Amino acid sequence: MRPTAFPAASPLSRRSLLRALGGGAALAALAGCGVPAAYVEPGDRAGRDRSAADKSLTFANWPLYIDVDDNDASRRPTLDAFTRSTGISVTYTEEINDNDEFFGKISPALMNHQETGRDLMVISDWMAARFVRLGWVQQMDRAKQPNVTRYLDPQLRTPAFDNGRLHSVPWQSGITGIAYNKKKLGREIQHVHDLWDPRLAGKVTLFSGLDESFALLMQGNGVDITKWTADDFHRMCDQVEKQVAKKQIRRFTGNDYTSDLNKGDVLACQAYSGDVFQLQADNPDIEFVVPQEGAELWAESMMIPNLARHKANAEALVDYYYDPQVAAELAASVNYVCPVPAAREVLASSKDKDQAQLAEDPLIFPDDAMRGRLAIARDITSEERVEFAKRWNEIVGL
Repeated sequence: MRPTAFPAASPLSRRSLLRALGGGAALAALAGCGVPAAYVEPGDRAGRDRSAADKSLTFANWPLYIDVDDNDASRRPTLDAFTRSTGISVTYTEEINDNDEFFGKISPALMNHQETGRDLMVISDWMAARFVRLGWVQQMDRAKQPNVTRYLDPQLRTPAFDNGRLHSVPWQSGITGIAYNKKKLGREIQHVHDLWDPRLAGKVTLFSGLDESFALLMQGNGVDITKWTADDFHRMCDQVEKQVAKKQIRRFTGNDYTSDLNKGDVLACQAYSGDVFQLQADNPDIEFVVPQEGAELWAESMMIPNLARHKANAEALVDYYYDPQVAAELAASVNYVCPVPAAREVLASSKDKDQAQLAEDPLIFPDDAMRGRLAIARDITSEERVEFAKRWNEIVGL
């Protein structure tokens, strides 16, 4: 679900082997080549934790997804403060540009019960579901994470793939909704089916990634995405195929949809809330809407891979980012939906006018009315993925 406000990385425009095969199919193919069974039993996931003797950890994240010093882009104030407070040094790498690509990068080690060299990683929840199913990540000790226990957004606590959020903790969250140029369009958009208005022919884009696109389109049909079915999926695909045939859809996009929208080549599109927040700074005519039928709430979550050498240190860093003061500082920098609602009051009390205004922005702290229309989609299972990815990729032209 990676937000696409990172032009240098172009994450969603890449096409990897695992995406073409649908992830689960790739694992099956590897197994047929003599690779050991992928699943790791719970008792085999923990390694020797060196945290007490070695005050360090390695943290893998996406580019431009953390606060930076205004005067020195190599410094990250919240990480520096964590090190000063705990004595734990953090090797921070911006190495994740695509969920499937990263999966392919570390899966050989994990399926062969080897260390990945990473203690903490941030991946989209639809991919996190795959890691949980395979037993490739460790359960965190919530007794050592009082901030997570107290402050985690209730709406993000119980994803279908990770009951109780024991293996994952949201880093940031976001909404997949609709963005449009209100001035050029000349009217408001309130429903998903507004994208199919003939007056928008050739001026609409959808996400090319299956996991990024399907939930919102199903919601347009009134589907409860927490328990959607195969029939719901194929009904949605039938509709999109018709719109492709009618040339309603200009193209299917990755992270480059923001450029089309900003230039006016596209008037309405599937979009991420964090991207639109940034676009609005330069173009106030761009609006983001959670359709009346609802929109998808998603997260990108921190996870501790099997055999991590510094599990306790990683758990400490996760909990640190759930201190409302720290969460507020991060939210003010990255501008996605904050998974710590208590950070809102921190920003609201800020003497900095711009930061105080962030507390009132529903794209960072959704209000109750908006939250009532948000839902977390059931993820695509490994059994479903091969069939569904094949159909969707044929529609998109991958």
